[in-house]
Amino acid sequence: MALTVGLLAVGANTVYSALQERWSRESVVRPARERVFSVNVVALEPTTVTPVLTSFGEVRARRTLDLRAPVGGTVVELSPDFQEGGTVRKGQLLARIDPADAQTAVDVARTDLVEAEADLREARNALALAKDDLDAAQAQLDLRTRALQRQQDLKERGVGTEATVETAELAEAAAKQAVLSRRQAIQQAEAQVNQSQTLIERRRINLTNAERLLADTEVFAAFDGRLSGVTATQGGLVANNEQLAELIDPDALEVSFRVSTAQYTRLLDEGGKLTSAPVTVTLAVLGTNLTFEGRLSRESAAVTAGTTGRLLFAELSDSAGLRPGDFVTVAIEEPALERVALVPSTAVDASGGVLVLGEDDRLENGEVVVLRRQDDSVIVRAQGLQGREIVAERSQLLGAGIKVKPLRGNGAMPEEPQMLELDDERRAKLVAFVEASARIPEEVKTRMLAQLAEPQVPADMVERLESRMGS
Repeated sequence: MALTVGLLAVGANTVYSALQERWSRESVVRPARERVFSVNVVALEPTTVTPVLTSFGEVRARRTLDLRAPVGGTVVELSPDFQEGGTVRKGQLLARIDPADAQTAVDVARTDLVEAEADLREARNALALAKDDLDAAQAQLDLRTRALQRQQDLKERGVGTEATVETAELAEAAAKQAVLSRRQAIQQAEAQVNQSQTLIERRRINLTNAERLLADTEVFAAFDGRLSGVTATQGGLVANNEQLAELIDPDALEVSFRVSTAQYTRLLDEGGKLTSAPVTVTLAVLGTNLTFEGRLSRESAAVTAGTTGRLLFAELSDSAGLRPGDFVTVAIEEPALERVALVPSTAVDASGGVLVLGEDDRLENGEVVVLRRQDDSVIVRAQGLQGREIVAERSQLLGAGIKVKPLRGNGAMPEEPQMLELDDERRAKLVAFVEASARIPEEVKTRMLAQLAEPQVPADMVERLESRMGS
């Protein structure tokens, strides 16, 4: 009994201690702490922004010429520059086709012309003789006429006879007949002269045609340029109108690129005509960007089947280093927009909503009108939000009413290109690779070698060159 009572006392003490400890606890209600996010903010400051429309295009030659064989035959001579990529000058002889047959035709035509000229001289001499013969017959007729008049006078005075008068009349008639015959001879001689002159003109035409065919056996360069697509070889047989090569003027290049219809309308002036907006063409070559300036020149007259938008052309002012067929990036300056703001694209959602920094650093909903999207930025017009600050990078954790910690001046600084310091061995390998490369234009080589000579070299250029060396 004593043991039982002791155990019950211990248990009751334990329960009482537990209850006393629970009663001694105070139910402390801790206030919930508001979560504050750090965000980058940018100000909507009205300014004038020139939008840049970006597209991709292809370099084309504005002046090209197909070199074709005007006549068929064997190629007996080729210029040393008549090769793929060869540089030729205006008026330079490029190819000669066997001129034997053409030269024979010229000689025959020239001989026929000489013969026709001799016939003309003979016809003119015959005409002169016929005129002299007519003069003699006319003099004989005058003499016979005077003799007849004299016999008639003698007969009227009773001295002459009727027989003598008739004899004189017959002589006069014979003289008239002789004059008529001489006139017919003159007409025949004049007709012969005309025929000879016509024959000479025909023979001259034949000679001119033969000389033209002889001249067609030689192919000359119409302007300074470079040859492409060379197919002719010395000793080869070419057909009439067969293409031998293509002559390209490397100094007259343009860029063709396609834009959407909406983008095209933004490049029109008040009269609906295409403006001559400035254009910047960029060609990426082994880590080095070649930049060229130009202006819009024209647009395609029709939309070809299976395509959309508009095909535009830009004329380049300086095209050193470009070649027809290069794939380039084209940036076109649109007309400037006034009282707009340039903000990061992450600050605006699909419907044009932005988060505006309000009082006590709490966010509010706002709306802007998106005018252009270019690269990682958008051009907006914000009515009533001028000078306000908006969140530069939206996220699902941010919304209206949330308190934030604004961070100003962090986020829009352009990154500097990473530079490397090369050791002598690595630099020498890169220089040797650039100098030995036949695919890099000379202008680009000069620029790359100048960069490789600097103490620090762009890392992206080194990476591209070493990747090419490894391949």
